[in-house]
Amino acid sequence: MQARPAADRLRPLSGRTTLWVAGAYYLVGAIALTMWLWRDPASRIVAGNPYDADQFAWFLRYDATAVAHVRLPALITTGMNAPQGISVMWNTAMLLPGVLLAPLTLLAGPQASLTVLMTLGFAGSAASMFAVLRRWGASVTAAWLAGLVYGFSPALVQSSVGHYDLQFAVLPPLIIDQVLRLATGRCGAGPRAAARCGALLGLLAAAQLFISEELLLDSAVAASILVAVLAVSRPAAVAARIRDIAAGAGAGIVAAAAIAGYPLWVQFFGPLRQQGSPFTPDFYKNDLAGFVQPSSFMLVHTAGSAAFAARFQGGLPEYLGYLGWPMLAVLAVIAVRFWRRLPVRAAAMAFILLSAFSLGGTLLAGGKEHERVVLPWYWLQTLPVTGAVLPDRFSIIADGAAAALLAFGLDAARSRWPRLKGLLTAIAVIAVLPLVPAPLPAAQASSVPAGWTAVFTALRLPAGASVLVVPIPVQTYTAPLRWQADTGMPASMYGGYYMGPTWSGSAATDGNGLSSEADYLNQLWAQSAGVRVTQVATLPANGLYPDILQMRAQLAGWKPAAVVAVTSIQSAFGHYLTSLLGRPAVIAGNVVGWRLTHYRPSD
Repeated sequence: MQARPAADRLRPLSGRTTLWVAGAYYLVGAIALTMWLWRDPASRIVAGNPYDADQFAWFLRYDATAVAHVRLPALITTGMNAPQGISVMWNTAMLLPGVLLAPLTLLAGPQASLTVLMTLGFAGSAASMFAVLRRWGASVTAAWLAGLVYGFSPALVQSSVGHYDLQFAVLPPLIIDQVLRLATGRCGAGPRAAARCGALLGLLAAAQLFISEELLLDSAVAASILVAVLAVSRPAAVAARIRDIAAGAGAGIVAAAAIAGYPLWVQFFGPLRQQGSPFTPDFYKNDLAGFVQPSSFMLVHTAGSAAFAARFQGGLPEYLGYLGWPMLAVLAVIAVRFWRRLPVRAAAMAFILLSAFSLGGTLLAGGKEHERVVLPWYWLQTLPVTGAVLPDRFSIIADGAAAALLAFGLDAARSRWPRLKGLLTAIAVIAVLPLVPAPLPAAQASSVPAGWTAVFTALRLPAGASVLVVPIPVQTYTAPLRWQADTGMPASMYGGYYMGPTWSGSAATDGNGLSSEADYLNQLWAQSAGVRVTQVATLPANGLYPDILQMRAQLAGWKPAAVVAVTSIQSAFGHYLTSLLGRPAVIAGNVVGWRLTHYRPSD
């Protein structure tokens, strides 16, 4: 049989096949990065931030429970912080992933879903950047390398420390791509084609809204920068498309409003709305030195750089700026040498401005604050919407701009000097090597106390009953949220870890916080359990504690269906609860339960 010509045997891969092959490589990399989590995906988290991990697990259980009852998750719920409840839209509920992953959550638990989500976040973010850059003409090599830079960027690796909503950055490249297609006419000519393009943009924006509102806003800022560069560079071309752009924008607003309009109304005008930001202004921002000091999460780091990152005022989950001297040098050379090329100029401007925004309002350098050095974000951080933004998180989108700049620059250089293609590619790879992450360190999530499920089963509480669980969860002690997430019990709990309004309507972590009675219960529990008291309770400034009558009055106000305590009935705290509530209804393992359906303050 005659052999086929070489040209027939070596046909290039189709665009779709190339994307699938690249995605497969990215998935292998994502599994390698999360390998220690996959040893027990249902109970292992990335070490360093158990509080946020517990909160996300709680929300995934909340979403899955709603799906199990054949409904969408309610936007206001008393599942946490009963009886007031919380607004889901003001919290990082990740409604879209939570609903889509509900079958897995119900089958294997919320942490298994979060492990899958994180793995797909790395691989999917890289694949989406690869697909977008290929659409805009980047070569396979350049696009694949850029996909690695974005999908496995230090910003996303650091975000994996409990910030699942930020780490799943799959949609921002697609959103920005759709904006640019609309602005440049790549969607097709005429208002109808523009409207279709805008409608898809609206759907993508609505989807991102139900993953992370903050990344949606950061993506909008990046898209605005790119469109502004385009308008300045080619004003006549943009002006000629004003009618089509308006048609696309209108269709996008309609599509987004149809899906997200009511949830946004509930967030900003409904019950439990809040004002301002719960975070200290100009605190969560990049340190200038952090751009070149790798943390311990990078494969290549020093003891000194790891210690610097560990001392970062925002903590490791917010240490997002690192790119390294080699990458910054290559990006600078590309920007200067190929500035005349519009793709390079646009990506460079986006990277520069987003990186500048990430530094916050005043300069932080080497761990020292320089208040006299005022930066661009200073004039934006007091505005109604941008005032709630954490500047360092612009690094996630900035890394996407850096990836695009590397891809377009590499292709431009290889086109300019074709005989040096191999050397130029090697230089790009060398620039990327310092960004290679080490496998993520894993830790065990808080395990459900022995007897937890047995106690709730024996109490036979009515559906939706609120339970006072001690320890009462707070921002710095979230284990009870994890127990509730892993078992689905109880349906409603006092306390929690959430963003909510204070009595004045201002946004705050844990809203008004615990009452003095709840603090006292947590303090007694901590002393009995050997836990540091300040981790679960705020000590009274006047040194006065609630007496038994005040505690009973508070219980009457809470009206819990039951009290469940993780303690021994023979402990000092167990004796206190017995004096307060009488003999327990059920004891199992390390858990004690009292049913209070008919509780009255005079009992």
